[in-house]
Amino acid sequence: MAELYIRVAEDENEEPMEIPSEDDGTVLLSTVAAQFPGACGLRYRSPVSQCMRGVRLVEGILHAPENDWGNLVYVVNYPKDNKRKMDEVDAASAVKIKRGVQKTSDLIVLGLPWKTSEQDLKDYFSTFGEVIMVQVKRDVKTGNSKGFGFVRFTEYETQVKVMSQRHMIDGRWCDCKLPNSKQGPDEPMRSRKVFVGRCTEDMTAEELRQFFMQYGEVTDVFIPKPFRAFAFVTFADDQVAQSLCGEDLIIKGVSVHISNAEPKHNNSRQMMERGGRFGAGGFGAGVRQ
Repeated sequence: MAELYIRVAEDENEEPMEIPSEDDGTVLLSTVAAQFPGACGLRYRSPVSQCMRGVRLVEGILHAPENDWGNLVYVVNYPKDNKRKMDEVDAASAVKIKRGVQKTSDLIVLGLPWKTSEQDLKDYFSTFGEVIMVQVKRDVKTGNSKGFGFVRFTEYETQVKVMSQRHMIDGRWCDCKLPNSKQGPDEPMRSRKVFVGRCTEDMTAEELRQFFMQYGEVTDVFIPKPFRAFAFVTFADDQVAQSLCGEDLIIKGVSVHISNAEPKHNNSRQMMERGGRFGAGGFGAGVRQ
């Protein structure tokens, strides 16, 4: 009898594959097991009774029902224990794959030195693992760095490691975090407001607004009265605000210092000390924060 192929599947609902028969029309169990490891036989659904029927197996040789394999799809039999173990292994593998594929996402890198380039960023973070993407955010008009950027890694384990520590990049400490939109519910939102210390009395709110708009959209500028040598600037994007913290900027020929605008109930003593250090003499009762 000429060689033919029979259709075999691991389950009735799965796509079958064709297995070659021998010259006499039989099929070797070893041939089936080569494609379906652990197979111990075949079965099929009878077109007449719609019941499952076993294929006769003699000394490792499978014999066609009534000497004709026909166009039926034959389903692989496994020993019960082996099948259970294989299902458990498949389930465990699926969980591992699911865990491995999830969650690498863009990380925001805060506090970058103005001189740091994308190549510098890639060179630094490549020491932790494979880097998919790096980006330094720049002002559209000037092309100058905004002091923050983004990085993405191939492996989730690398991402976790990078987020767990601070980073010295081009001589300055930087932080890597998930952007606010991807933070967990327990992680507080970063402030969009910054404290501008060492201000001079001739600096107006409009001048401060125009200066800080080069970094991002400014929603509010507040200079307390009477004058206390500081101001608060609020940005639309908290990432812009955080990228400026720790910087010394030149406004109207004067060096001002940018830091976090801490809530009054959080650390009022530090704020008063900081105001005094910059010549503020403390915060008045009506100061808005």
